[in-house]
Amino acid sequence: MAENMTAAAPAASAQLKPARLFRASAPGVTFRQRFTPARGNLDFLSCGEYQLPPDSESQTFSLPGQESLLFQTAGGTRVTVQGEAFDLEKYDSIYIPRGAGFSLANPWPEPSLVYQCSAPADNVHPVHCSRFAEYSRREDRIRHLKGKDVYMMFDVSEKGDKLVAGYTFFQPFQRSWPPHNHTDQEEVYIFIEGPAAMEVYESPETAWWVHSVGEGDVVSIPVLNYHPVFSQEGPCVFIWCIAGERYWVGDKSKDFMSGKADKITT
Repeated sequence: MAENMTAAAPAASAQLKPARLFRASAPGVTFRQRFTPARGNLDFLSCGEYQLPPDSESQTFSLPGQESLLFQTAGGTRVTVQGEAFDLEKYDSIYIPRGAGFSLANPWPEPSLVYQCSAPADNVHPVHCSRFAEYSRREDRIRHLKGKDVYMMFDVSEKGDKLVAGYTFFQPFQRSWPPHNHTDQEEVYIFIEGPAAMEVYESPETAWWVHSVGEGDVVSIPVLNYHPVFSQEGPCVFIWCIAGERYWVGDKSKDFMSGKADKITT
Protein backbone atom coordinates (compact mmCIF):
# COMPACT_ATOMS: atom_id res chain seq x y z
CA MET A 1 0.00 0.00 0.00
CA ALA A 2 2.84 2.34 0.86
CA GLU A 3 4.38 1.66 -2.52
CA ASN A 4 1.35 3.30 -4.22
CA MET A 5 1.78 6.59 -2.35
CA THR A 6 3.69 9.43 -4.01
CA ALA A 7 4.90 12.70 -2.54
CA ALA A 8 3.01 15.84 -3.54
CA ALA A 9 4.82 17.73 -6.25
CA PRO A 10 6.29 21.05 -5.06
CA ALA A 11 4.56 24.15 -6.33
CA ALA A 12 6.16 25.61 -9.42
CA SER A 13 8.55 28.41 -8.51
CA ALA A 14 6.82 30.70 -10.98
CA GLN A 15 3.76 30.64 -8.72
CA LEU A 16 5.64 31.86 -5.67
CA LYS A 17 5.69 35.54 -4.81
CA PRO A 18 8.66 36.91 -2.91
CA ALA A 19 8.25 38.42 0.54
CA ARG A 20 8.84 42.13 0.99
CA LEU A 21 10.21 44.01 3.98
CA PHE A 22 8.65 47.34 4.92
CA ARG A 23 10.88 49.19 7.36
CA ALA A 24 9.33 51.16 10.20
CA SER A 25 11.13 54.25 8.93
CA ALA A 26 9.86 53.87 5.34
CA PRO A 27 7.17 56.41 4.35
CA GLY A 28 3.72 55.26 3.29
CA VAL A 29 0.37 56.74 2.35
CA THR A 30 -1.07 58.74 5.25
CA PHE A 31 -4.48 60.34 5.77
CA ARG A 32 -4.84 63.27 8.14
CA GLN A 33 -8.31 64.31 9.25
CA ARG A 34 -8.41 68.12 9.31
CA PHE A 35 -11.89 68.42 10.74
CA THR A 36 -15.19 66.60 11.11
CA PRO A 37 -18.53 68.47 10.89
CA ALA A 38 -18.71 68.78 14.68
CA ARG A 39 -15.15 70.08 14.97
CA GLY A 40 -15.76 72.60 12.19
CA ASN A 41 -19.07 73.83 13.66
CA LEU A 42 -20.70 72.60 10.46
CA ASP A 43 -23.61 70.31 9.61
CA PHE A 44 -22.23 68.49 6.57
CA LEU A 45 -18.61 69.08 5.57
CA SER A 46 -15.58 67.14 6.68
CA CYS A 47 -12.05 67.69 5.39
CA GLY A 48 -8.84 65.69 5.29
CA GLU A 49 -5.67 65.22 3.28
CA TYR A 50 -3.72 62.31 1.80
CA GLN A 51 0.07 62.43 1.58
CA LEU A 52 1.59 59.96 -0.86
CA PRO A 53 5.37 59.58 -1.07
CA PRO A 54 6.86 58.34 -4.35
CA ASP A 55 6.13 54.69 -5.20
CA SER A 56 3.25 54.36 -2.75
CA GLU A 57 -0.31 53.12 -2.92
CA SER A 58 -3.26 52.92 -0.58
CA GLN A 59 -5.88 50.36 0.22
CA THR A 60 -9.41 50.91 -1.07
CA PHE A 61 -11.38 53.53 0.85
CA SER A 62 -15.15 54.01 0.97
CA LEU A 63 -17.29 56.57 2.72
CA PRO A 64 -20.75 55.07 3.19
CA GLY A 65 -23.50 57.64 2.78
CA GLN A 66 -21.13 60.41 1.64
CA GLU A 67 -20.06 62.00 -1.63
CA SER A 68 -16.54 63.42 -1.88
CA LEU A 69 -14.29 65.68 -3.92
CA LEU A 70 -10.54 65.12 -4.17
CA PHE A 71 -8.26 68.04 -5.07
CA GLN A 72 -4.72 67.48 -6.36
CA THR A 73 -2.48 70.26 -5.04
CA ALA A 74 1.06 68.88 -5.36
CA GLY A 75 2.62 66.13 -7.48
CA GLY A 76 0.39 63.60 -9.19
CA THR A 77 -1.93 60.81 -8.08
CA ARG A 78 -3.55 57.85 -9.80
CA VAL A 79 -7.08 57.61 -8.38
CA THR A 80 -8.93 54.39 -9.11
CA VAL A 81 -12.69 54.62 -8.62
CA GLN A 82 -14.71 51.43 -9.00
CA GLY A 83 -11.99 49.92 -11.21
CA GLU A 84 -11.44 52.97 -13.47
CA ALA A 85 -8.13 54.84 -13.16
CA PHE A 86 -7.69 58.63 -13.43
CA ASP A 87 -4.26 60.28 -13.39
CA LEU A 88 -4.56 63.63 -11.60
CA GLU A 89 -2.17 66.53 -12.17
CA LYS A 90 -1.86 69.74 -10.15
CA TYR A 91 -5.23 71.49 -9.62
CA ASP A 92 -7.24 68.59 -11.10
CA SER A 93 -10.17 67.34 -9.06
CA ILE A 94 -12.42 64.29 -9.06
CA TYR A 95 -15.91 63.64 -7.70
CA ILE A 96 -16.33 60.35 -5.83
CA PRO A 97 -19.96 59.12 -5.73
CA ARG A 98 -21.69 58.24 -2.48
CA GLY A 99 -20.11 55.14 -0.96
CA ALA A 100 -17.92 54.36 -4.00
CA GLY A 101 -14.67 52.50 -3.40
CA PHE A 102 -11.52 54.36 -4.40
CA SER A 103 -7.78 53.94 -3.98
CA LEU A 104 -4.78 56.24 -4.43
CA ALA A 105 -1.32 55.56 -5.85
CA ASN A 106 1.72 57.68 -6.61
CA PRO A 107 3.96 55.95 -9.17
CA TRP A 108 5.89 59.17 -9.84
CA PRO A 109 9.16 60.47 -8.28
CA GLU A 110 7.65 63.54 -6.55
CA PRO A 111 5.52 63.48 -3.36
CA SER A 112 1.79 63.94 -3.83
CA LEU A 113 -0.76 65.86 -1.76
CA VAL A 114 -4.52 65.44 -2.16
CA TYR A 115 -7.27 67.17 -0.16
CA GLN A 116 -10.64 65.57 0.41
CA CYS A 117 -13.96 67.27 1.18
CA SER A 118 -17.01 65.11 1.94
CA ALA A 119 -20.68 65.59 2.76
CA PRO A 120 -23.70 63.32 3.26
CA ALA A 121 -25.61 62.40 0.09
CA ASP A 122 -28.86 60.57 -0.60
CA ASN A 123 -28.18 59.76 -4.25
CA VAL A 124 -25.46 58.13 -6.33
CA HIS A 125 -24.13 60.24 -9.21
CA PRO A 126 -21.47 59.55 -11.87
CA VAL A 127 -17.75 59.98 -11.28
CA HIS A 128 -16.60 63.31 -12.68
CA CYS A 129 -12.95 64.21 -13.29
CA SER A 130 -12.21 67.93 -13.80
CA ARG A 131 -9.00 68.78 -15.68
CA PHE A 132 -7.60 72.18 -14.79
CA ALA A 133 -5.56 72.34 -18.00
CA GLU A 134 -8.88 72.22 -19.89
CA TYR A 135 -11.08 74.26 -17.55
CA SER A 136 -8.56 77.10 -17.24
CA ARG A 137 -9.00 77.72 -20.99
CA ARG A 138 -12.81 77.67 -20.94
CA GLU A 139 -14.55 80.95 -20.24
CA ASP A 140 -17.69 79.13 -19.12
CA ARG A 141 -15.60 77.73 -16.26
CA ILE A 142 -14.02 81.03 -15.18
CA ARG A 143 -15.54 83.93 -13.23
CA HIS A 144 -13.42 87.08 -13.55
CA LEU A 145 -13.54 89.43 -10.57
CA LYS A 146 -11.43 92.48 -9.79
CA GLY A 147 -7.95 91.22 -8.96
CA LYS A 148 -8.96 87.57 -8.84
CA ASP A 149 -10.26 84.67 -10.94
CA VAL A 150 -12.55 81.85 -9.84
CA TYR A 151 -12.33 78.46 -11.58
CA MET A 152 -15.45 76.31 -11.33
CA MET A 153 -14.16 72.76 -10.96
CA PHE A 154 -17.37 71.06 -9.78
CA ASP A 155 -20.23 73.30 -10.84
CA VAL A 156 -24.01 72.93 -10.74
CA SER A 157 -23.82 71.49 -14.26
CA GLU A 158 -22.24 68.39 -12.69
CA LYS A 159 -24.54 66.01 -10.87
CA GLY A 160 -24.18 65.96 -7.08
CA ASP A 161 -26.30 66.23 -3.96
CA LYS A 162 -24.65 69.04 -1.96
CA LEU A 163 -21.14 69.82 -3.21
CA VAL A 164 -19.94 72.69 -5.41
CA ALA A 165 -16.25 73.59 -5.53
CA GLY A 166 -13.44 75.39 -7.28
CA TYR A 167 -10.24 77.39 -6.95
CA THR A 168 -9.82 81.13 -6.42
CA PHE A 169 -6.59 82.81 -7.57
CA PHE A 170 -5.89 86.20 -5.95
CA GLN A 171 -3.44 88.71 -7.38
CA PRO A 172 -1.25 90.54 -4.81
CA PHE A 173 -2.86 93.14 -2.53
CA GLN A 174 -6.48 92.24 -3.28
CA ARG A 175 -9.49 91.60 -1.07
CA SER A 176 -12.84 89.87 -1.33
CA TRP A 177 -15.43 92.47 -2.25
CA PRO A 178 -18.22 92.74 -1.47
CA PRO A 179 -18.17 90.53 1.64
CA HIS A 180 -20.83 87.84 1.41
CA ASN A 181 -22.51 85.17 3.48
CA HIS A 182 -25.00 82.36 2.86
CA THR A 183 -28.29 81.36 4.44
CA ASP A 184 -28.23 77.85 2.94
CA GLN A 185 -24.57 76.93 2.38
CA GLU A 186 -21.64 76.10 4.62
CA GLU A 187 -18.14 76.24 3.24
CA VAL A 188 -14.46 75.44 3.70
CA TYR A 189 -11.44 77.36 2.39
CA ILE A 190 -8.20 75.39 1.96
CA PHE A 191 -5.20 77.66 1.38
CA ILE A 192 -2.69 76.01 -0.94
CA GLU A 193 -0.39 78.84 -2.11
CA GLY A 194 0.83 82.11 -0.71
CA PRO A 195 0.23 83.96 2.56
CA ALA A 196 -3.04 85.80 3.09
CA ALA A 197 -5.35 87.05 5.81
CA MET A 198 -8.96 86.11 6.47
CA GLU A 199 -11.85 87.32 8.57
CA VAL A 200 -14.96 85.35 9.56
CA TYR A 201 -17.71 87.25 11.33
CA GLU A 202 -21.43 87.79 11.79
CA SER A 203 -21.11 91.57 11.41
CA PRO A 204 -18.13 93.87 10.77
CA GLU A 205 -18.68 95.62 14.10
CA THR A 206 -18.15 92.36 15.98
CA ALA A 207 -15.46 90.71 13.86
CA TRP A 208 -14.07 88.10 16.24
CA TRP A 209 -12.12 85.83 13.89
CA VAL A 210 -9.18 87.52 12.15
CA HIS A 211 -6.11 85.45 11.22
CA SER A 212 -3.10 85.30 8.97
CA VAL A 213 -3.28 82.12 6.90
CA GLY A 214 -0.73 80.24 4.83
CA GLU A 215 -0.18 77.11 2.78
CA GLY A 216 -2.04 74.15 4.27
CA ASP A 217 -4.29 76.17 6.56
CA VAL A 218 -7.98 75.25 6.48
CA VAL A 219 -10.89 77.45 7.56
CA SER A 220 -14.43 76.19 8.17
CA ILE A 221 -17.20 78.72 7.47
CA PRO A 222 -20.58 78.04 9.11
CA VAL A 223 -23.83 79.38 7.66
CA LEU A 224 -24.39 83.18 7.89
CA ASN A 225 -20.72 84.04 8.52
CA TYR A 226 -19.11 86.62 6.24
CA HIS A 227 -15.68 85.40 5.12
CA PRO A 228 -13.49 87.88 3.23
CA VAL A 229 -9.91 87.06 2.19
CA PHE A 230 -7.05 89.56 1.79
CA SER A 231 -3.97 88.71 -0.27
CA GLN A 232 -0.62 90.23 0.63
CA GLU A 233 2.57 90.97 -1.34
CA GLY A 234 2.28 87.80 -3.41
CA PRO A 235 -0.51 85.84 -5.11
CA CYS A 236 -2.79 83.58 -3.10
CA VAL A 237 -4.63 80.42 -4.16
CA PHE A 238 -7.28 78.54 -2.19
CA ILE A 239 -9.80 75.75 -2.68
CA TRP A 240 -13.37 76.61 -1.77
CA CYS A 241 -15.89 73.82 -1.29
CA ILE A 242 -19.57 74.36 -0.51
CA ALA A 243 -22.11 71.96 0.98
CA GLY A 244 -25.79 72.84 0.86
CA GLU A 245 -27.82 74.43 -1.90
CA ARG A 246 -25.91 74.14 -5.18
CA TYR A 247 -24.95 77.56 -6.54
CA TRP A 248 -22.01 79.97 -6.56
CA VAL A 249 -22.62 83.42 -5.09
CA GLY A 250 -21.57 85.33 -8.21
CA ASP A 251 -23.91 83.33 -10.42
CA LYS A 252 -26.78 84.20 -8.11
CA SER A 253 -25.98 87.88 -7.45
CA LYS A 254 -25.19 90.43 -10.17
CA ASP A 255 -24.27 92.92 -7.44
CA PHE A 256 -21.53 90.56 -6.27
CA MET A 257 -20.05 90.35 -9.76
CA SER A 258 -20.16 94.13 -10.22
CA GLY A 259 -18.79 94.88 -6.74
CA LYS A 260 -21.42 97.57 -6.21
CA ALA A 261 -22.96 96.41 -2.93
CA ASP A 262 -21.46 96.82 0.54
CA LYS A 263 -22.31 93.22 1.42
CA ILE A 264 -24.22 90.30 -0.09
CA THR A 265 -26.43 87.66 1.53
CA THR A 266 -27.56 84.69 -0.52
